[in-house]
Amino acid sequence: MGTVVHRYSEAFKRSVVAEVEAGRYTVLEAAAAHQVNFTSVYKWLKQLGSPDSHTRIVRIEMPNERDRIKELEKEKRALESALAQAHMKIILLESTVEVLEEKAGRAKKKTDTPSSSEPGPKGSV
Repeated sequence: MGTVVHRYSEAFKRSVVAEVEAGRYTVLEAAAAHQVNFTSVYKWLKQLGSPDSHTRIVRIEMPNERDRIKELEKEKRALESALAQAHMKIILLESTVEVLEEKAGRAKKKTDTPSSSEPGPKGSV
């Protein structure tokens, strides 16, 4: 025996949606009352129902939770700022070291003779 495909009229779909929106049935109750799959009812609500009947996400939180989130966001901003300042200090110090090395390199080039404190080339005694 083949599979049976149910096709519901637009009027029937609108009737089921109206019953759910009016509060006469929940989605599951309407599906059971009309012998329809509940996913079909949800689909009809999405297609034919008012925006108020669409599924909404509601966040439920403790009273102090929002304050804690704000505190953590403030702390995060402070830490990000401190990190940025530390990066700037590192860049400044690296630049200073480069400049000092360049100056020391120029001074060394001007006096091509090694000083007594500097070791000579490898292999020389």
